[in-house]
Amino acid sequence: MLSIIEKYNFTFSQKNILTNIKKDFIMWNEKSFEEIFPDFYLENYKDKQLTKKIFDYYVSIHTTLKNKLNDYDDFKEVKYDVRKYSFSKIEKKGIGLGACPVASEGTRCCNLLTLDAVESCGFDCSYCSIQSFYNQNKVGIDKDFKKKLENLQLDPNQTYHIGTGQSSDSLMWGNRDGILDSLFEFARKNPNVILEFKTKSHNIEYFLENDVPSNIICSWSLNTQTIIDNEEHLTASLDKRINAARTLADKGVLVGFHFHPIVQYKNYLDEYGEVYRRLQNEFTSDEVVFISMGTLTFIKPVIKQLRQREMKTKILQMPFETINGKQSYSIETKKEMFKHCYNSFNLWHEKVYFYMCMEAHSLWKDVFGYEYKNNDEMESYMKSSYLGKINNKLAKS
Repeated sequence: MLSIIEKYNFTFSQKNILTNIKKDFIMWNEKSFEEIFPDFYLENYKDKQLTKKIFDYYVSIHTTLKNKLNDYDDFKEVKYDVRKYSFSKIEKKGIGLGACPVASEGTRCCNLLTLDAVESCGFDCSYCSIQSFYNQNKVGIDKDFKKKLENLQLDPNQTYHIGTGQSSDSLMWGNRDGILDSLFEFARKNPNVILEFKTKSHNIEYFLENDVPSNIICSWSLNTQTIIDNEEHLTASLDKRINAARTLADKGVLVGFHFHPIVQYKNYLDEYGEVYRRLQNEFTSDEVVFISMGTLTFIKPVIKQLRQREMKTKILQMPFETINGKQSYSIETKKEMFKHCYNSFNLWHEKVYFYMCMEAHSLWKDVFGYEYKNNDEMESYMKSSYLGKINNKLAKS
């Protein structure tokens, strides 16, 4: 039996658009093309404009759904089993110390350097760009990572901010193949490095069993439990992430929190507000180095990969606007979510560093009341703030 897309004489472009819409309906858990096809069109099959009318009909429904505020109450959450991975030792050229892969002149960037020993992540967040670069079930570990770190030459007069969670989660693999041993030793030998471990896990055993260098920051990417349940598959729950952060803070490890992505859906501001209040109730500003915020931002390969997988997700059910060559929420929506986040932490404004990740320069003045002249200025202020927290910690130890 021919599908609706095959049955009618759509143009090549129309077929591509309808194919994507059909996939979106499946992902969003909406009714299929066949279920919503109106009988009226069957009765008027001789209408010369029928093909265009059918095309416009589906585009109209798709647009309406994208502009409708997402509601996860009736969404069929996908239950994931523990994923099976295959590990391999890989040869990587160089140490892999480079600029953040999403850095852009069109957005305000902190000039973070990245250092990754592992390629591919064991979690399955629907919005993640990693899935478009690596085979998710095959995890590659740099076999010469320890030796490369030992031979890495850094300028002792320069302060470096290096993150380890760009091509995989920083902590989910623990100390496999001595990764954390190598990174901790690297931090000890290079006190001018601010080394950040970013995670959605609660795997902190290594940190509890070892002395943690003072220049290490452990940061958690947080979201509401609604988004964790429906879009951040296989990751630790919100409670487990916050409890892990609390445990490390009790040990004296500096922590940070990323709210990236903040996702718009029914009652989202209320749910995020509860998370913001919880952090302020459970942590002091001295323990928290930063709060970052960002939102959904897609490049075309990630959208294409999502549709190919046809996973159950509402993450593409949003009214896209093209901003800096990428698909994201409108500036007005971003102002709403970011101002709400920042204003919720008003008691921490002078005590914790706040920033937006990969967002337009123009948003800073509206959200924070100030803006940086360029990325270098942002980087300088960020490092100064982080070093202040590290030095305060050392003074108290």
